[in-house]
Amino acid sequence: MNFNGFDLNLLRVFDALMRERSVTRAGDQIGLSQPAVSAALKRLREILDDQLFVRRGNDMIPTPRALELGSSTREALGKIEFALRNRKQFDPTTIQRRFTLLGSDVFSLMMMPALSSRFAEEAPGISLQLVDNAWGNAERLLQEDAVDVVLETELNVPEWVSSMHLLSAPYVVVASAKHPGIAAAGIAPREVIPLDMFCQLHHVVRSSSGTLNCAVDSALTKVGRKRHVALILPHTLGVAIATANSLHLATVPRQFADLMATHLGLKIYDSPVALPATNINVFWHARHNGDLAHQWLRRQIVRVRDEFEAKMRIRTSPTLSVGCPISTGQGVAGVEASPLDGFRVSYGT
Repeated sequence: MNFNGFDLNLLRVFDALMRERSVTRAGDQIGLSQPAVSAALKRLREILDDQLFVRRGNDMIPTPRALELGSSTREALGKIEFALRNRKQFDPTTIQRRFTLLGSDVFSLMMMPALSSRFAEEAPGISLQLVDNAWGNAERLLQEDAVDVVLETELNVPEWVSSMHLLSAPYVVVASAKHPGIAAAGIAPREVIPLDMFCQLHHVVRSSSGTLNCAVDSALTKVGRKRHVALILPHTLGVAIATANSLHLATVPRQFADLMATHLGLKIYDSPVALPATNINVFWHARHNGDLAHQWLRRQIVRVRDEFEAKMRIRTSPTLSVGCPISTGQGVAGVEASPLDGFRVSYGT
């Protein structure tokens, strides 16, 4: 192949196809019509002597040759984009960009509305997307630039992944406020659920993959006990709703429980076994370390976290109650409630 005659615009088409797995969506991403993308793909196939993408249903599946080229192409395009940006004229009010975050569904309730509201005021040209953490391998998605940041527990990542600690989440047990067994046992909210009762009652668990690898079960094993998991759901909010409408228990982050308790009719108890708090981190590709827009995004995430921490300090004051309903728009003692309240998440409980 004569590289001097190679049209580098074809790499933009290839990269978009690798991200979107669709001719139409790839064209939308880079501003080309579907026929133009198809024509570019045809030229790439001829130049590289490989199909590159094979149609399977509505998706374009990359061949081994395309997968081989994918990460290096994205890396090269990222360096070119970074080199061409005028870093001295960064202005969030004028930037046009979409940021994609990977994380638990809890972030869609706790974090994304606040981020979106902030961006609408300070960066109206930015759009946000949250994809579920079951969407794919975090390392691969970062390498391909399919996502900008990953909000996850501690990951074993390579050196090219940068990270920062975001927050920690202790666990509590929740049950329906009308649970007859707990009421009959005289167990008050915030008290410990007895171990025998904890193991006898059924449990609802969040697992995006459907498999169980839970801190609760590990802790029970250490004391020679086990529980019965009656229901596995992919979303934490679904776990809370199912628990509120059954005689089951669920183990969830304490701040999430405080947020949803009054709204769903839940009461909060302490676990009979010690459970380690879960740490949530922000991960991103090191190629974005110097990207001013990406830096700005990360600062906004931290600002949202800081605002949450301030509101949580008010809500957990001994003179105030917790568990404010999120539907009223009003907090306690004249403090305005927000979907940010209780912004801490965890996985695999």
